[in-house]
Amino acid sequence: MAEQQQFYLLLGNLMSPDNNVRKQAEETYDNIPGQNKISFLLHAIRDASAAEEVRQMAAVLLRRLLSSSFEEIYPGLTLEMQTAVKTELLSSIQQESSPNIRKKVCDIAAELCRNLVDDDGNNQWPEVLKFLFDSVNSEDVGLREAALHVFWNFPGIFGNQQQHYLEVIKRMLVQCMQDQAHPQIQNLAARAAAAFVLSNEGNTALLKHFADLLPGILQVVNESCYQGDDSVLKSLVEIADTAPKYLRPNLEATLQLCLKLCSDTNLANMQRQLALEVIVTLSETAAAMLRKHTAIVAQSVPQMLAMMVDLEDDEEWAMADELEDDDFDSNAVAGESALDRIACGLGGKIILPIIKQHIMQMLQNSDWKYRHAGLMALSAIGEGCHQQMEAILQEIVSYVLLFCSDFHPRVRYAACNAIGQMATDFAPTFQKKFHDKVIAALLQTMEDQNFPRVQAHAAAALINFTEDCPKSILIPYLDNLLQHLHVIMVGKLNELIQKGNKLVLEQVVTSIASVADTAEEKFVPYYDLFMPPLKHIVENAMQKELRLLRGKTIECISLIGLAVGKEKFMPDASAVMQLLLKTQTDFNDLEDDDPQISYMISAWARMCKILGKEFQQYLPVVMGPLMKTASIKPEVALLDTQDMEDMSEDDGWEFVNLGDQQSFGIKTAGLEEKATACQMLVCYAKELKEGFVGYTEQVVKLMVPLLKFYFHDGVRVAAAESMPLLLECAQVRGPEYLTQMWLFMCDALIKAIGTEPDSDVLSEIMHSFAKCIELMGDGCLNNEHFEELGGILKGKLEEHFKNQELRQTKRQDEDYDEQVEETLKDEDENDVYILTKVSDILHSVFSSYKEKVLPWFEQLLQLIVQLISSAQPWADRQWGLCIFDDVVEHCSPASFKYAEYFLQPMLQSLCDKSPEVRQAAAYGVGVMAQFGGDNYRPFCSEALPLLVTVIQAPDSRSKENVNATENCISAVGKLMRFRPECVNVNEVLPHWLGWLPLNEDKEEAVHTFDFLCDLIESNNPIVLGPDNANLPKIFVIIADGVANESIKNEDACSKRLANVIRQVQVSGGLWTQCVSGLNEKQQKAVQDLLNAAA
Repeated sequence: MAEQQQFYLLLGNLMSPDNNVRKQAEETYDNIPGQNKISFLLHAIRDASAAEEVRQMAAVLLRRLLSSSFEEIYPGLTLEMQTAVKTELLSSIQQESSPNIRKKVCDIAAELCRNLVDDDGNNQWPEVLKFLFDSVNSEDVGLREAALHVFWNFPGIFGNQQQHYLEVIKRMLVQCMQDQAHPQIQNLAARAAAAFVLSNEGNTALLKHFADLLPGILQVVNESCYQGDDSVLKSLVEIADTAPKYLRPNLEATLQLCLKLCSDTNLANMQRQLALEVIVTLSETAAAMLRKHTAIVAQSVPQMLAMMVDLEDDEEWAMADELEDDDFDSNAVAGESALDRIACGLGGKIILPIIKQHIMQMLQNSDWKYRHAGLMALSAIGEGCHQQMEAILQEIVSYVLLFCSDFHPRVRYAACNAIGQMATDFAPTFQKKFHDKVIAALLQTMEDQNFPRVQAHAAAALINFTEDCPKSILIPYLDNLLQHLHVIMVGKLNELIQKGNKLVLEQVVTSIASVADTAEEKFVPYYDLFMPPLKHIVENAMQKELRLLRGKTIECISLIGLAVGKEKFMPDASAVMQLLLKTQTDFNDLEDDDPQISYMISAWARMCKILGKEFQQYLPVVMGPLMKTASIKPEVALLDTQDMEDMSEDDGWEFVNLGDQQSFGIKTAGLEEKATACQMLVCYAKELKEGFVGYTEQVVKLMVPLLKFYFHDGVRVAAAESMPLLLECAQVRGPEYLTQMWLFMCDALIKAIGTEPDSDVLSEIMHSFAKCIELMGDGCLNNEHFEELGGILKGKLEEHFKNQELRQTKRQDEDYDEQVEETLKDEDENDVYILTKVSDILHSVFSSYKEKVLPWFEQLLQLIVQLISSAQPWADRQWGLCIFDDVVEHCSPASFKYAEYFLQPMLQSLCDKSPEVRQAAAYGVGVMAQFGGDNYRPFCSEALPLLVTVIQAPDSRSKENVNATENCISAVGKLMRFRPECVNVNEVLPHWLGWLPLNEDKEEAVHTFDFLCDLIESNNPIVLGPDNANLPKIFVIIADGVANESIKNEDACSKRLANVIRQVQVSGGLWTQCVSGLNEKQQKAVQDLLNAAA
């Protein structure tokens, strides 16, 4: 008994407001053995004489214990103890008088039951099912409530008996939802029905069978909202999110109800927003289904706009010097967010015609709130209505600009917001078309000295405008822009010193940075005007409230340095480095959420780009804090619904619903900084190469585990990008060190290719892996690696075909429309992009391992053959051929054993409709001639006339065809060069000369020039012509090649071509004749070639 009393004290201390007492109690509690914990906690829950809050705490702890440590504790209990736990829980539910405790005990029972349904669906606690049936039919309302609560908490409670009990479950739910006398029973039954639907979302037959429950659920949603309970409405949002097809038979009724609730101003804001959330969620999860109900969508849009008008009249708003965070519970923010999402979900074709008239009316309203809402609505729909708004952009922009001089400051603010948003959404068209009007309007609005928030927002819009502005458009405005920005900066700097105001200065400093970033070297004349005051800010802005200003100024200085280049920046570089170093030294004193940290980290990386190798000396100072930031570990928690109610998203927690009443929570503070830091490590490795070698070991140890850092895509991308770069850095340490490092990362990279869920990140990982193999070469993969890699690539190819089938099925769906087709095309492009990366990996393996790898490749052979079948889309055939091209190029003559699979498709593909397929086939012919061996000779002869047909087609040099055509010309060259016995060289050669030079495909251009050099150096009479008559034409070919950068100085053939020209130079008359046929650009190109080779 004494022990139990001590335990009560402990439970009290666990709730203590005193941190130390609580920490001490947590340690003591953690050290109690699991079995004892269960006894103590159960006893506390059943002890009616204990204080209510102590019993509640015990119930919460027991549920958590079963949720997090079931496997460690429960199976170790004796059978008697297990039975006692089950019996005690059911008795407690039946006998408990406190509704709160009973509810918490129901949660424990549900949690235990969740763990007692085995993998085959057998419920190891059959008594609980009997208890459910007895209770739900009981006269006692409390017991009926308890049964529903358990079922709501764990709808999978029937396990593999569910089908058997389906009618009973349905009857139970219908009966309880009709219990008019007890609203709490109705509400719980509706929530339980929703939970049951959600837990069976993939079972179409079951959803159909339960469709007639939906009208009852909707009725309860309606009634419960007017009783101030929005829990059933939240369940409806979950259905819209996870099982939207369940709503289809009653979609009209669902939408009408949500519209009614949303427009009822007597309801609380939260309830109105949740009702709107159902419609908006459906626009994201079942857009095609919702597009059939445009009349209701058309009625919901004015509701969103009405919410956006719900603003406070706050005289102080425009004078504020602090930007407070958006109040996400406010109607205005909710309405704007809903509009943005529904526009993206349903597309501009539907939304723009509905909303355009409303916005026009709002903008003409005499009440500022309507004009403000109209402008904010325009900002919100830009992304979703992109295509449709682009067509009428002229009209929209002219109209919006008028509001930059509206008499109300918040309308001017909203106009700046719309301009900034359109500058991002419609770049660079927006900048090209409206630069003169927009820059003038923003500069004028930035003069608005009386309203700092408007002034700052105009500066923010200018940042958006310049970020995506083509340099050539910005240059003519540079002088006017920078004079204005300088005057405002100096004025605001004085204001900061006199009054402490900083908001506008923060934005202006970033505007200057953005202009410098776009203007690049054209910023040099203004450098001396801006650098002294910016350095002054960094030196003197030391107070805590100026941290953001200081961070932004550090960013600005480093961007200006990067823009003007090393030469101009060098005199200041040392002083700037000292300023950064000083901040760096204080770095350890900075709080984790100090905004200066990420600005500092990025500034260091820019300084590295400016200084190059000279930056190495600063690494010892920089790397410590950078590694510390890159190593931030986020706070995470696995929670169930009960715990989530105690935590709030406002504290920086974000939640992912894992289903089954469980959620995953993560505290997002520091995540962006971590991603930036990882990106900067990539930058150092790339810029400093061997200069970074001293840090490769610690960086690789940090980065490899981050390939599994699923909380932030950017971190995983940086981790993947770093791998080949770190190997390059490590090469100077010799092969042994390099191999050790590669072995450390190889396994993790292969596994990441198998498990990465995001296709953008996956493509980066695959790309990096391919680069690593190219770098490490033959022998870098052992048998286990090959086995795992083969399985993964096979899986990716199988998934590729499966996804194609799924898309075909979706095209048969009753909701299929042209917007669905757009989505399917995007998915298809994603899939093809992954296919290109499979090809990259295979290329790196073939080029490193040659024919040794062919037995391994055979597990993929049939899948690659499937890719090139004539029924497949052109992208599949293109990449399938590319893979076979690699097999021929790197694994010949052994490649011929697969010839039966690809030779005929390759021949046929030379005349394919798709230029990409023709290009891959032509490249294949070229490598066959060069590397294939004698077995391919008949095929080479057969390919020639097909290649010539493609080259001589009337539109063969059009933009979309030119690359394929150039590959055909190169292939003809390779046939003559490596397989002259298959070609009538004398007949083909004059034609081939007439097709030169190649301007687009630089790699193939090098091959053709090499062959041309061979022919000239061997004095080939057909190439040179009688009395060297063809030389002027050859000069034109060479000059064009140099001018188009098809020949680079480092190419061996550039020296050979220069020699040809020199030989002609010494015979005066011929030289004059050759040069006189060249235009000015071509003459300069010839001169450049001679100078480079000198």
